[in-house]
Amino acid sequence: MPKKILIIDDEKSIRYTLREILEFENYEVDEAKDGEEALEKLVVNNYDVALCDVKMPKKDGIEVLTKAMEMGKAPQFIMISAHANIDIAVDATKKGAFDFISKPPDLNRLLLAVRNALDKNSLVQETKVLKKQVAKKYDIIGESDSVVAMKDTIEKVAPTEARVLVTGPNGAGKELVARWIHGKSPRSKQQLVEVNCAAIPSELIESELFGHEKGSFTSAHKQRIGKFEQANEGTLFLDEIGDMSLSAQAKVLRALQENRITRVGGDKEIKVNVRVVAATNKDLKAMIKSGDFREDLYHRLSVIVIKVPSLSDRKEDIPLLVKKFLKDIAGEYGKPETKITEEALEKMKEPEWTGNIRELRNVVERLTIMSPTEITKEDVEQFAFL
Repeated sequence: MPKKILIIDDEKSIRYTLREILEFENYEVDEAKDGEEALEKLVVNNYDVALCDVKMPKKDGIEVLTKAMEMGKAPQFIMISAHANIDIAVDATKKGAFDFISKPPDLNRLLLAVRNALDKNSLVQETKVLKKQVAKKYDIIGESDSVVAMKDTIEKVAPTEARVLVTGPNGAGKELVARWIHGKSPRSKQQLVEVNCAAIPSELIESELFGHEKGSFTSAHKQRIGKFEQANEGTLFLDEIGDMSLSAQAKVLRALQENRITRVGGDKEIKVNVRVVAATNKDLKAMIKSGDFREDLYHRLSVIVIKVPSLSDRKEDIPLLVKKFLKDIAGEYGKPETKITEEALEKMKEPEWTGNIRELRNVVERLTIMSPTEITKEDVEQFAFL
């Protein structure tokens, strides 16, 4: 489909000239003779780009731009003015204009600005699609009482700055809870930085979290920024916090108390503003009694505790999960979605699923490979529980 461009200018000759140029480039063009007519057209039509004069009767171009932004109906605005100066250009850019061109516009400059504006539109749309795909990928699926209660807690906690401790068995979805908390928080436009404390050797965990200075140890060939700094203004997800060494625990506690960190081998204190969400599959209270986890750190982390139920505790959600996985796998493989019979879904409820959602997902993928068109009860009996 041709891209739609709205020309907003009180000079008929300018509108005619711009229309001739743009239609020659196969753009679909509409016109507005003043700011009020432009806003009326912006309400009822979807344009990709608006070429907007600054000085106009009734409403000037800056007013049109501002109102369009407020309405959420703003295409990419390219402002055009015979009275161009730095102050007007800066003001227009601050209010959301994509570009600013002097009158009379240079043809090549104008067409380049339009193409760049359309490219930006494409990137914005692609980003929206990708965000939706990511959101679906990390959706929390389930209608059981435990999942509904968990989602309700997330909705209440996410908008706050409270630290959250997420508990539950491996593969149950603790990472999804952390992503939901971040995604629904005021920090969602900043980074969610993940650290798997169990996957990092104890001698390197402090460098991973707080960074290090060049030469602070044998392999420190250059300065490194740690996860706390990377997550500044965002969220830091400390997965498997129960596997963190006592030395690292002490430094994390200090960082949470003072909102400051010091890189390994450094003496400069660095201020950080981080919301911490921690997760574990271990009994931290038992670890406190055995001296393996700091009680003061536990209380710092567990302002809110969210328990993620095991799959065996919410078997009524299995059919919903299986159907989601079938859809996801079909998209990944680029093939039609595999069907599954009701008897097969009932059969999937029988095991204990000690590997939880991770195990269920793997089994569904295996079944789609072995039974690509339809999964029956017999297929589940034959291939699911190997």
